[in-house]
Amino acid sequence: MFATLIDCETLLQHLDDPSWVVLDARVNLADRAAGEAMYRQGHIPGARYANLERDLSDMRVQGEGRHPWPRDDDFTHTLGAWGITPDTQVVVYDADQGMFAARAWWLLRTLGHQGVAVLDGGFARWNALGFPVTTEFPEIRTVASYPATFDRSLLFSHDDVIAHLAHGGLLVDARAAERFRGDVEPLDRKAGHVPGAMNRPFARNLAADGRFKSPQELFAEFGELLSGRTPSDLVSMCGSGVTAAHNLLAMAHAGLVGAKLYTGSWSGWISDDARPVATGDD
Repeated sequence: MFATLIDCETLLQHLDDPSWVVLDARVNLADRAAGEAMYRQGHIPGARYANLERDLSDMRVQGEGRHPWPRDDDFTHTLGAWGITPDTQVVVYDADQGMFAARAWWLLRTLGHQGVAVLDGGFARWNALGFPVTTEFPEIRTVASYPATFDRSLLFSHDDVIAHLAHGGLLVDARAAERFRGDVEPLDRKAGHVPGAMNRPFARNLAADGRFKSPQELFAEFGELLSGRTPSDLVSMCGSGVTAAHNLLAMAHAGLVGAKLYTGSWSGWISDDARPVATGDD
């Protein structure tokens, strides 16, 4: 079973395994139609397309950020439509860095699904290795809705975050440093960060070749961030609850399990103008 990351070479050996399902989670936030267009132009054989807004979010929800967490029954129905059961090994990939694939990974992990891994290096590395790509859509044998519900103890609301910070908990923002400081804000109507949050840009989880750092390196880096706290003392956030999962994936790859996700994240936090905003490094 692969529960955090998987390399391209290993996936190649299992493309014809009926107990494995591959999900293509590529996204271009500047062009909502681009991800599915990329999938149609070429994808890993057998891959189903996982749309960030249609499949991995509930865009009907207001006040919970740009990518609200989906309803249990909607997501479990989607998994059934993809042919995913509790015994399925799921592999998720995106264009390269894993930021969108990690969202699907965390959704499944929060349901209690253990056999789900992100393709290390993503579609970029798959292509660089010259591995097969197809434009054919897979034949999917649908199954019943996935028999589980989300573990809500792993998902923090706005009020949960306020209480968490009041009790000295650790809130870690995965956005780039310039967005955390409020120097720039390309996506949301306010710049800055939640007062009391710390910054750990998700890109720090990657080595120079674009793949994840070793478990040992990540353990050391997150251990320094935790400063004696346990992983369960950490809540991860970002702009909309998507790239925050990258830090959760990196921690799990390092054996640091138990951290939570602030689902609404920055875009949800600023939906209420009464909530305070901080800028700068602190």
